[in-house]
Order: sequence, then structure tokens, then C-alpha cells
Amino acid sequence: MPNKNIALVLGGGGSTGHAWLIGIIAGLAEVGLDLTQAADLVIGTSAGATAAAHVRSGTPPAELFASVLSEVARPVGQNQVRLPSLPIGTVFERMRAIGAAATSALDLQRAMGAFGLESDAILGPAEAQRRAQVASRLPRVEWPERPMIVVAVDAHSGELAAFDRNSGVDLVDAVTASTALPGLVPTHGINGSRYIDGGVRSTENADLASGYANVVVISPLGGRTRTEPGQFEGLRRDPDWRTDLGSQVEYLRAQGSRVEVLTPDADSRAAMGTNLMDLAARIPTARAAFAQGKQAATHLKFT
Repeated sequence: MPNKNIALVLGGGGSTGHAWLIGIIAGLAEVGLDLTQAADLVIGTSAGATAAAHVRSGTPPAELFASVLSEVARPVGQNQVRLPSLPIGTVFERMRAIGAAATSALDLQRAMGAFGLESDAILGPAEAQRRAQVASRLPRVEWPERPMIVVAVDAHSGELAAFDRNSGVDLVDAVTASTALPGLVPTHGINGSRYIDGGVRSTENADLASGYANVVVISPLGGRTRTEPGQFEGLRRDPDWRTDLGSQVEYLRAQGSRVEVLTPDADSRAAMGTNLMDLAARIPTARAAFAQGKQAATHLKFT
């Protein structure tokens, strides 16, 4: 039986969200709480899926942090490979309309999947290029030996897809699917099915940590309202559907888990800004997160 003491949940939040996650992990490790070693399970969604691959790569947290700080800061669009996408305003407007019309979480997920499949008429030709781009950002392309789950959503059925090393899916494909936000990038094909961003179901998907004694949720978007600019702006998070973080934390605690939640503090949020894909914000975001992580370590206690 695998050890089910500590589950680490890494939420979505774009490029700056990824930098914040790495900064938090490194800050915690700096003062003696190395979750790259302590976590018995890591669950990653969207940007958190990419971060999970780094956390499970065997690379020390200080090196993960240093790799973010060593990046060449540049404004949005400069020296970046630009894949085709729909106008961001159009995408968020469509998300809000889908959320307003949805009658259930599954209804919303299916509608978002349909939006992604529809958008493939424009975005689809870039699928292979995008997969290569995702692969280039991973420290290794093989699944780690230690348990890790990457969350996506089936674009046709709207159902949850929880990929791991035993799912028969390459890690690169799992992460590419988990980060495939409809309207901005193509849906991703795996074994005859199409998948979209796992954040369409939940930014964190913390409920997948059910059964673990301790759950640490690190969420770049957990402190934002659904109307604020960001990676999942406009997506409806309904407590009745248990898709919001608060409801998932309540569910885990009712199952007997001790749950700790970390969301960006004021300094981290200021560094992240409102454009979560701004590469120039990654370094200041990671620095702010590192400081926040060092402070947060004193509050994390495990049974």
C-alpha cells in the first residue's frame, strides 16, 4: 500500500502562477519543509501540472528556484514563439456566457469542451508545435517513479481525466492536455480522444487528494474572484457543484484530512499582476513567492 500521509495539490495560474508555485516550494524548503521529498502524492492542474513535473523531477527546490531566476526577462511577445489563438477578450466573453448558461459542473465542462473543439478549426494546425513547446519546458519527459496525477478534461464528455504513470499516456501528452485552455490553444489528442485544460473542472482539483491525512493546496488563483482578470476569468465556480476551492477543502476536511491552503499574499499578487502569461513577471513573482514560502512554513503542521 502506498503511503497516504501528505498530498501536495498544485493549482493552475498561467506562466506567473507556475513561477509562484516554484517560489513557494523553494521558500518552504529553505526553512526545512521540502515538499518535493515529503509529498507522497503530487496533483497538478494546468500550470500546476507543469510545476508538478518539476517538483517530481528529483531536482532540489533551490535549483528549481534558481532556474526561474536565471531566465532572461522579456516583455510579453518578445522573442516568443507565437502560436495562433483567438482574441483573449473573445475567449473570456465566451467563458462567461458558457458559465452563465451552465446548469451543472458537467454541463459547463462539456460546453467548454465544445468551445475547444470548435476553436480547433483555427488552432488545430498548431497542435504538434504546441506539444513540442510543452516538452521543451519539462525537466524530463518520463513519468516520475513517485505518485503524481495530472488533471485534464475530456472535451467530448466533459469527464475528469486523471493521468498518471499507469494510465498509458506519455507525461508530455498529459501535461499538454492539462494546459489546453479552450480558445487559446488547441485541444490535445490522446489515444483517439480530445482533451482540454483540467482547470475547466477545478483550478485545483483538490478533491482528488481524498484519503490523505494531510493535504497542502498551493493555489495561484485560490484568492481571486471569478471576475478578476486571469487564466480562468469568467468560468463559473459554484459551491453547489463543489468546483470552488472552499467547497473542496470542506469536502476533504469532512473526510478526515487536515488541509492547509496557500494562496498569493499581497506582495505576490502585486508581482504577478493581472496578465498571468507575462513572462517578464516571472522573476519578481518567484522572488515574492520565495519570501512568502519562508514565512508560511511556520504555519504548516502535519499529523
